[in-house]
Amino acid sequence: MPVTPVLTRRWNVPESWTLATYERLDGYQGLRRALAQAPDDLIKLVKDSGLRGRGGAGFPTGMKWGFIPQGDGKPHYLVINADEGEPGTCKDAPLMKADPHSLIEGIVIAAYAVRANRAFIYLRGELIHAARRLRAAVAEAYEAGYLGRDILGSGFDLDLVVHSGAGAYICGEETALLDSLEGRRGQPRLRPPFPATHGLYASPTVVNNVETIATVPFIVNYGVDWFRSMGRERAPGPKIYSLSGHVTRPGQYEAPMGTTLRELLDMAGGVLGGRKLKAWTPGGSSTPLLTADHLDVPLDFEGVQEAGSLLGTAALMIMDETVDMLPVVRRLTQFYAHESCGKCTPCREGTTWMVQILSRMERGHGDSDDVDTLVDACDNIFGRAFCALADGATSPIVSGIKHFRNEFLPITPVGPSGSTPSGSANGTAAAGKAADTPGAYAGAH
Repeated sequence: MPVTPVLTRRWNVPESWTLATYERLDGYQGLRRALAQAPDDLIKLVKDSGLRGRGGAGFPTGMKWGFIPQGDGKPHYLVINADEGEPGTCKDAPLMKADPHSLIEGIVIAAYAVRANRAFIYLRGELIHAARRLRAAVAEAYEAGYLGRDILGSGFDLDLVVHSGAGAYICGEETALLDSLEGRRGQPRLRPPFPATHGLYASPTVVNNVETIATVPFIVNYGVDWFRSMGRERAPGPKIYSLSGHVTRPGQYEAPMGTTLRELLDMAGGVLGGRKLKAWTPGGSSTPLLTADHLDVPLDFEGVQEAGSLLGTAALMIMDETVDMLPVVRRLTQFYAHESCGKCTPCREGTTWMVQILSRMERGHGDSDDVDTLVDACDNIFGRAFCALADGATSPIVSGIKHFRNEFLPITPVGPSGSTPSGSANGTAAAGKAADTPGAYAGAH
């Protein structure tokens, strides 16, 4: 499948992170075009392009920008969610390291469109190298007149702050991110009101993902028809897919929205060791598992949803036929129990209890009622918390049991003495081995 890189086209260029390289490769041309237009025209352009958020939810970007009230007398803010903490996801970090100016240019265009004079990049604390590259790029942009007062003589002012978080997964949720940015403990807010009217410092705020904003300069430069020539009708444009786990060449693969896993695996050299595909996540650990039967599902928002999962962050964690699903699901659930902020009882208590049940099953001490107990617990957690962390915690369990139920059931005693120890259907030895084998949990975080 021929693929022309868009978002990643500068990544392999020597010193791609410098302003000189970026300007040589059409950098900040989109900003010049944008500043010559009215802000409302830019919002319409992005709406017409069909760009949808690349951070997980897939909400139309232009529509989100259009929600910001105008003439309200309040300051407006643009916040970039760079708190990339979803297990298996690694698309924003290399983008910020290899091509930080594409993000900065997109920020200035977006801020101009929504009439924001202050923008923030909320960066995951562990991304040390990305932080260094971003801060150096921001300094270059200030010096060149792309940030600060009267940008390129347009009369538009913008200050940009790079803020490193403290490594809490919950701060990837936009309202928890805003609380953290304000100096409080990162916890999700009850909505409504929404950030569009009561966001950062109770003022109108747009929160967008890194990849979403880095796409904007290309739309301004090349137009709606060009952007819609890629991808699918309901989800146009290019997309960065993260492949990890049991794959020959793991990494980031840019392809049009709607590309299938079969096509991506062809690009990545197939499943590691020529083994068979068993399970995979289409959008990180918080999205329901899919199987080899879903190889040809179009990887866009509607296509994956129709298959029973979510595109999420397009983090494809590949698991081959050697993987025992019980320890995989246990480790994923353990992650969510650890990262729960504790604000909501169903999430705080439910995830902890589910880890205990799964751990007991993995040790071979499960019983026939445990599977039903887990499903019932997930039913009482899903949709009953302030944010989607609780929902994501249920996804590996529910989908794992749906597709691989036998691996969660205790072994039926056999032989005249009936002395076979209980455990998962694949045996406790297999479970222990899978739990300790690198790659058994493809999205090790």
